[in-house]
Amino acid sequence: MPEHVQALQVGHLRMMEVGSLAAPASNPAANDAEFLLVLQLEGTSVLHQDERDAKLSTGDFAICTSTRPHHVDLPPPGRYLTVSIPDTLIRRHLTCPEDVVAVRMSGARGMTSVLSNFIRTFWTCRNDTIDPTVSLRMSYILLDLIAAAYSVTPQTRPEHSSLVAAHRARIIAYIESHLRDPNLNPTTVARACKITARYLHHLFTTESETVTQYIQRRRLEECARALIAAPLRTRLVTDIAFDHGFNSLTHFGRVFRHQYGLTPSEYRRTAHS
Repeated sequence: MPEHVQALQVGHLRMMEVGSLAAPASNPAANDAEFLLVLQLEGTSVLHQDERDAKLSTGDFAICTSTRPHHVDLPPPGRYLTVSIPDTLIRRHLTCPEDVVAVRMSGARGMTSVLSNFIRTFWTCRNDTIDPTVSLRMSYILLDLIAAAYSVTPQTRPEHSSLVAAHRARIIAYIESHLRDPNLNPTTVARACKITARYLHHLFTTESETVTQYIQRRRLEECARALIAAPLRTRLVTDIAFDHGFNSLTHFGRVFRHQYGLTPSEYRRTAHS
């Protein structure tokens, strides 16, 4: 039976190393929607899902979704690492992650090797008592690298996605490039993307947050990054808030504390202590 060796929470992500003396049993569909990135640390394995087989050697990786049955054949001796990513979170970085389920990604070349080497190095050098703010920053880096690695696969390009997914990707891209604009809101997004506000809200009905909530969360995440960035250490909290589209310091402080459990100043002091 598989043996869970180590586990670590990294921001919104969860990492777990699995070793086995025998092939593990199938994993049934789970209620909590998430995607699992399976990276081979040692030996070989085969990830099965949706009638696809991803044969992994050391350094290779593939993803699967927890909402459908899947399993990993792991001949002994062997080890692999899983990175669990909430469904709503991975969709902010990959338009249609289900298109690349059980697709082998080589750990030997290109951007896929950058992701593979980063994860393996981080796992080898990890600290089990990693600071929460550092942990959150690492999760941002991991998600950006995952998006970059899968951007080279034909399955993740808009022309291979549904029309709805392509529209959503265009909307997200517009929001991301205009986060600093204090006038950014659902109305301006819909106008810029040449769709109605009603259709814009319809495109987000499958998400766990509204368009307005998405904009606010992303602004808060970017403010959190800026607060702990060394080059901005002396920049005033007020300036950072206004730089990222907030026009009320009181509102910014309230929503930041609700998101992170600390005031912006406390968050910065904790990171720099």
